[in-house]
Amino acid sequence: MNEQDEAALQRLRTIFQAEAQEHSQAMTQGLIALEQAATPAARAALVETVYREVHSLKGAARVVNLSLIEALCQQLEGVFAALKRQATPVGPDLLDLLHQAVGVLDALLLAPDAPRSPVEEEFLRELDWRLAAVPGDLGLVPAPGGAPAATNGAGGPVWTGADERPVFGDTVRIATAKLDTLLLQTEELLAVRQTGEQRVAELRALGTQLSAWQRAQDRIGDAMRTFQRARPPAGDRPGRSLGPGTTDRLLGDLFAYLEWNAAQVQAFGGQVRALGQAAEHDQRTLAGLTAALLAGMKQVLMLPGATLLEIFPKMVRDLARTQGKEVDLVIRGGEIEIDRRILEELKDPLIHLLRNALDHGIERPEVRAQAHKPPRGRVAITIAQLDSSKVEIRIADDGAGIDRGQVQAAARAAGWEGADDADAAQALIFQSGVSTSPLITELSGRGLGLAIVREKVEKLGGTVFVESQPGAGTTFRLVLPLTLATFRGILVQVAGRVFVLPTISVERVIWVDPATIRPVENRETVLLDGQVVALVRLADLLALPRPPAGRDAALGGPAVVLRAGRGPIAFLVDAVLDEQEVLVKGLGPQLLRVRHIAGATVLGGGQVAPILNIADLLHTATQGAAGAAAPADQAAPAPRKAILIVEDSITSRTLLKNILETAGYAVQTAVDGAAGLAQLTAGAFDLVVSDVEMPQMNGFDLTMQIRATPALADLPVVLVTSLESREDRARGAAAGANAYLVKRSFDQSNLLDVIGRLL
Repeated sequence: MNEQDEAALQRLRTIFQAEAQEHSQAMTQGLIALEQAATPAARAALVETVYREVHSLKGAARVVNLSLIEALCQQLEGVFAALKRQATPVGPDLLDLLHQAVGVLDALLLAPDAPRSPVEEEFLRELDWRLAAVPGDLGLVPAPGGAPAATNGAGGPVWTGADERPVFGDTVRIATAKLDTLLLQTEELLAVRQTGEQRVAELRALGTQLSAWQRAQDRIGDAMRTFQRARPPAGDRPGRSLGPGTTDRLLGDLFAYLEWNAAQVQAFGGQVRALGQAAEHDQRTLAGLTAALLAGMKQVLMLPGATLLEIFPKMVRDLARTQGKEVDLVIRGGEIEIDRRILEELKDPLIHLLRNALDHGIERPEVRAQAHKPPRGRVAITIAQLDSSKVEIRIADDGAGIDRGQVQAAARAAGWEGADDADAAQALIFQSGVSTSPLITELSGRGLGLAIVREKVEKLGGTVFVESQPGAGTTFRLVLPLTLATFRGILVQVAGRVFVLPTISVERVIWVDPATIRPVENRETVLLDGQVVALVRLADLLALPRPPAGRDAALGGPAVVLRAGRGPIAFLVDAVLDEQEVLVKGLGPQLLRVRHIAGATVLGGGQVAPILNIADLLHTATQGAAGAAAPADQAAPAPRKAILIVEDSITSRTLLKNILETAGYAVQTAVDGAAGLAQLTAGAFDLVVSDVEMPQMNGFDLTMQIRATPALADLPVVLVTSLESREDRARGAAAGANAYLVKRSFDQSNLLDVIGRLL
C-alpha cells in the first residue's frame, strides 16, 4: 500500500471510530432492553434492531480492513440470525455472553491494531468458539463455512449483499477540539462587548461634562453681554485710558471670542452626543450579535444528558449481577441539554454515586423481602432544569438509607472531629477516608468516592445535597450550571479590590446592621429568618486589610449569603457593585491551584477581577465555624512497617515483595498459610497480605486463625486472589479480612493505597 492509500485508510478509520462507537452503544442498549422485554413482539423487534447494528458495524469494519472486528461481528450475526428464528425468550447466560462479546468489540475498537498477548488470543478463540456454538444450542445448524444462515420469514436472505450504512442527513462530524476552539474565540467577544459598554458609558459621561461646560459658557456670555450694555461711554469712565477706542476694541475682541467659543462648545457637544448615540447603537448591535453567536456556539456544544447516562444501564446490570442483587435503573430527563464539558466531568461522580447505591444502598432480595420491599431494587437518575442557568441531577435509590451510627463510627476511626455530632453525621460521608464498608474491595471501602463527588461538583461551580431516610433510601442532588466558561457573576468590593462570586452559589444579599451582630462560641453571627447564621468578614478570609474604622462603619454593610453543607454562611463585603456575565480565564500553568481563587475575568474597563472559589471559601469558613474539617492529630507512623506476604506462587510472591519493599516496607514471606501462621506467632508484623488458594492452609482459614488468636486479632489482613465471585468475597468478609483484591484487576497503586489506609 502506497503512502497515499495509507493516508486515505487512516482518514477512513478516524470516521469509522466515531461510527463504530455509535453502533456499539446501540448494541449495548438493545441487549439491556432485550433483557427487560416483556412480550415476544418486543423481543423480536429488539433482536432485529441489534442484528442490524451488528451487520452495519461488520460492513464498516470490512471497509477499513479490520478483519478481527469483522469476524466477531460475523459470529454475532449468526447468533442473532438464530434468535430471529427462535420463539423462546433469551436466557441470562446467553445475554451474559453477548454482553461479553460487545465488551470485547469495544476494546478492539479502542485499539484495533494493538498487539495482543497470548492470554488475550486464547480468550478471543474461546469467545469465538462459544459464539459459534450458540445457534446449535438453539436447535439450528450454522451454515457451511461458519457463515450464519440468516433468512427472513419468507425463507429469503435478510441482506441483499449491500452493507447498510447510516444516513446522517444534514449532520456532519466535526472534531470536538475544533468546536472548543471556536467556542473559546466566540467567548472572547464577550470581553469586547463589555469593553464597548464601558466606552459608551465613558462617552456618555463626556457628553454630560460638555453639557455642563456649555451651560457655564452660556451663563458667562449672558453676564458679559449685560456688562457691555450697561457700560458707560469711554469719556465718562475714570482711570487711565489705553488710547482712543482701544478698550472698546479689546472688549469687542473678547466678546467675539466668547461667542465663537460658545458656538464651538455647542458644536463639539453635538458631535460628542452624536458619536455617543452611534457608539451606543453599535454596542447594542454588537451585544445582540455576540449574545446570539455565543448562544449558538453553546448550543453546538450542548448535548442531551442521555449521552452521559447511556453507559450506566449496562454498568448497573453488571454490578448488580456481581453482588447477587436485582436492580432496575430508571432514567428521566435525558433529553435536557447540558454543556458537553460538564457532562464529561460528571462521569466519575455519577459512577461513584451509582456504585455507592448498589454497594451500600440496595439490599439483597432476601433482605428486601424481610423488610416487605419488592425483591428488585430501584435506582432512578433524574435530570431537571431548574432555571435558565441551572440544572439538577438527582440520584435516588430505595435501599437501606444512611446508617448515621455507622457513619459516626467510621468518622471516629478515621480521626475526624465532630463525629459525635448526630446532626453532622450525614455531612461526614463526604469526608475523605470515611467508609462504612466492612471490607475494602476494588469497588468500595476506601472512603474516597463521595469525597471525589463533592470535589468534582464544587469544581464545576455546583453544590451537592444528600437526603436519606433509614430503610427508605437515599437521594443525592447535584445542582450545577448548564454551561461552563461564561456565567452570571456578582461583583463585590473588598479592601478596595473587586472580586466575582458566581451567582449560582449566592442564596441572597443582605444588609448587616452592626447592632445585630452577636458573638456565639467566639464567632460573629447574625440572625437570618430566625436562624443563627455564621458571619465571616471576607477581607479576613482573603487576608486583606479591613477598611479603616470610622463614622460610616456604624451604618453597617452588605453581606453575601452562600449555602454551605450544614447551613448558610454570610460573608461581609464592603460593597456589592453589579451582576453581569463574565468570562472565566484560567490562571495559567504556573498557578494551577491558588487557595480561594478559581480563575479570573477581565471587566469592561480592562480591570482583572479574581473569581472566588466558593468551595474553598465555605471550607475555610466551616473550619472555623464547626472545627470539623480537619483530621484529629494522629501519632506519627513508625519508620518502617513490617508486612508478611503469604503466597505459594514464587512469581506472585516475588512481585509483591518487590512492590512493598520499594514502597519502604519491611517484608517477610511465607509459602503457605501454615508457615505464615507460624511466622506470625513468632514475630511482630503490622499487616498480612495473603493469597487464598494455597496448600496446607488457605487464606480464608489463615484469616480465621488470625482473628481467633487474641494477640493477632486486630492485625489487618489483605486477601489478593483470583477468586472473584460474590460468594468468595462474602466468605472473605466472614473470615475477617479487611480488604479483598482480585488479581485480574490488580493494580500496584491500588494495593499500596489499601495498605496505607489500613496502617
